[in-house]
Amino acid sequence: MRLVTNIQKENSSFVNMAIENTHTPKPAEQAPKKKLLSFSNLITALLICFALAMVFIPDFKGWTMQGLMKVGLFQPDIPENVSQIQDSNTRSTNKIKTSSNQAAIPDAAFLDGANNTIKLSELKGKVVFLNFWATWCPPCIAEMPAIQKLYNQFKDNKNVQFLLVDADGNYAKSFAFMKKKKLTMPVFIPASAIPDVYFSGSLPTTVILDKTGRIVFSHSGAADYGNPKVTEFINKLLK
Repeated sequence: MRLVTNIQKENSSFVNMAIENTHTPKPAEQAPKKKLLSFSNLITALLICFALAMVFIPDFKGWTMQGLMKVGLFQPDIPENVSQIQDSNTRSTNKIKTSSNQAAIPDAAFLDGANNTIKLSELKGKVVFLNFWATWCPPCIAEMPAIQKLYNQFKDNKNVQFLLVDADGNYAKSFAFMKKKKLTMPVFIPASAIPDVYFSGSLPTTVILDKTGRIVFSHSGAADYGNPKVTEFINKLLK
């Protein structure tokens, strides 16, 4: 009897040990879910939005370029020595053979809002700031506040003429643009073919003529004409 009891105890212990040594299989661990709003995804989305805005929203690209101007980019390459420029222009002009006594620099005509015609040949004796632009052109939009700043310094000077020429020839649209942006610069449209020496199609293009009608500065692309060097340059041309 004792033998049976001992065998039962041993069997019971063996069963208990077997149960203890039996491991219940753990469920497979799931991979952590990726967060849709992670920092890298957010940055990527912002960069995509920025790129699209730069392509499809002219004003946005213009504002961005204006900000870059404020930190020193897009500065015009203004000549430092005016006398050398004028001497160089004189030598170049003398090499051009003409059949008349007309100036070697070609003429161009423009219309203002009242249909008054103004010709470059009629502006000799004045420094002329000539800018070709368009309302849809982001670089043109970017430089407008800087040109306005320059214009404000010379608007009362009768010896300086600003010509903001809408390359599309749409005076009503360009005038409305100026009014919306609270800009007061005079708007013109072409009234004749524009010689390539002034404008070859790149917008914006800015040309400065001295009092003899010769080109002393020409630049394609946006630039910060509010730079004090531009004001100094024009003042030198006026002397």
